[in-house]
Amino acid sequence: MTTNTASHPPELLQAVAALPALPGVYRYFAADGGLLYVGKARDLKRRVSSYFQKNHDGTRIGHMVGKIVRLETTVVRSEAEALLLENNLIKTLHPRYNILFRDDKSYPYLRLSAGEWPRISYYRGAVEKKHQYFGPYPSAWAVKEAVQLLQKVFRLRTCEDSVFNHRSRPCLLYQIKRCSGPCVDLISPADYATDVRQAAAFLRGDSPTVLTELETRMLAHAERLEFERAAEVRNQISALSQVWQQQAMDNTGDQDVDILAVQVQGGRACVNLAMVRGGRHLGDRAYFPAQVEDGATLANLDTPPVPVAQRVLEAFMAQHYTQSAPPPVLVLGAPVDAALLALLGEQSGMKLHPVFHPREHRRSWLEMAQHNASLQLARLLAEEGSQQARTRALAQALDLPDDALEQLRIECFDISHTAGEATVASCVVFEGHKMQSAQYRRYNIDGITPGDDYAAMRQVLQRRYGKLAQADTTAGAGARWPDVVLIDGGQGQVNVAREVFEALGLGLERLVGVEKGEGRKVGLEELVFADGRDKVYLGADSAALMLVAQIRDEAHRFAITGMRARRAQARTGGSRLEDIAGIGPKKRARLLQRFGSVRGVANASVADLCSIEGISSELAEAIYRALH
Repeated sequence: MTTNTASHPPELLQAVAALPALPGVYRYFAADGGLLYVGKARDLKRRVSSYFQKNHDGTRIGHMVGKIVRLETTVVRSEAEALLLENNLIKTLHPRYNILFRDDKSYPYLRLSAGEWPRISYYRGAVEKKHQYFGPYPSAWAVKEAVQLLQKVFRLRTCEDSVFNHRSRPCLLYQIKRCSGPCVDLISPADYATDVRQAAAFLRGDSPTVLTELETRMLAHAERLEFERAAEVRNQISALSQVWQQQAMDNTGDQDVDILAVQVQGGRACVNLAMVRGGRHLGDRAYFPAQVEDGATLANLDTPPVPVAQRVLEAFMAQHYTQSAPPPVLVLGAPVDAALLALLGEQSGMKLHPVFHPREHRRSWLEMAQHNASLQLARLLAEEGSQQARTRALAQALDLPDDALEQLRIECFDISHTAGEATVASCVVFEGHKMQSAQYRRYNIDGITPGDDYAAMRQVLQRRYGKLAQADTTAGAGARWPDVVLIDGGQGQVNVAREVFEALGLGLERLVGVEKGEGRKVGLEELVFADGRDKVYLGADSAALMLVAQIRDEAHRFAITGMRARRAQARTGGSRLEDIAGIGPKKRARLLQRFGSVRGVANASVADLCSIEGISSELAEAIYRALH
């Protein structure tokens, strides 16, 4: 049975009929220009045509197909290229009907720098070939734990080059035996290079070889009657052996493995990724797709329906492994399409070995990952249920309709300064039952009497909503107005806000102040309204008050961190040394070593600055001008 194509524009149907039988990516658009869906296909003509040749019986696919008015396609050379392009578009364009994992942060690595005295450090960013990288690690905590271990066992340096190059005596880390003191030549380059090589071997999972080498070194020192050095190596062996034995996933024969478990419940899903690198368990991380039901039903239309868990896992693998190279072994909690594994292997240049029904230690790994996925999903559902209850309680307290709480938008303002210095106003946004940090804004407040909080609030509201009101009158209702504007303050601040809104011709019903209670005790706050309504006391245990406090505290935190940064910048002359043309790392280190701090540099005269090696009179004058 064919679907009714009369509702689709003729241009769309003509474009579908003219598609080539080649691999590529297709994009569906709605009438308002919004992107509905991004997909890949081995055969564009066959895949796209299937959407318009079948009856979808009012399913979500049917709803989506009914909204399509325009189609765009990109032809590529292979299905692997299509996979890469598809997931790049999904991550950048956020189509409505795709399963989207929003945690796009790059994974952290442990880096061993190049040079005579390599440094171990936490690293996140582009990889340079001259350095050695180990990982990726699932969290910053896992990297820092590995760094601490290497400090304890191999005593490698962690200090910045600018510090390392200007030391005249060893630091505290040398005193507590966490560094071998290469900065002041307390270890020879050859011995340090040996420690670096053994540390790298340990990170690659070759702990037995490292232990054997350390035992050989210890015996050699003992034979030469160097008992103190032999004792140091003995301590290294003891620390390394203890860590090696404590690792539950060590000594299994597996070096690099990813374990992926998926759980689906209550319309939400969780993918838990556990990592084993170099035979060591590095920890795990939970991922939650932004939506499940919409994307999960968009299976391949010419095959039987695919279980939701499989669709979620396939979406995660496609998005994750097109950005990070997969390890050779994948232990999976649900079967995935063999074609997807082949595409990922083709893209990464290695043959992937999937394990769907693991045994022995791999089975224990998967059970652990599945348990963690269940716990993380239960926590998410509990938090979301609690947050939605808070949103509903606040809507009821403010007499707002509770039939569209997902769209409820609250903006909250706060003012922060230190005795009138460096005044900063913050605006934080709550929408979709959570804080939207990407939409936060700070405003530097100038041109007012220092310490005048009312004038500061007037200025930030005029700047925030003056442009929004003007955009509404000139370009229609395209701007997103808040449903509630929270003011962290009592009747005085609300009166100022009312004056601004009246001048802009805005309604007062959305203006709400949060007034401190008696003795400024937490839980006694009252809501103050600009439109003349009586004050409302929510109650210390009220879910609505918990949400108000959460939003208000976030506005306060965001304002005070901005104020401190502005104050610090003002007190150091408004500029950093590295912002001055002609000041590189070496000259900056020399200046700080001589004068102690940026403030000390700012207090120095031009003549004092000229006394530093490499600082000419012209550069000294430039530094003086920049810091005054």
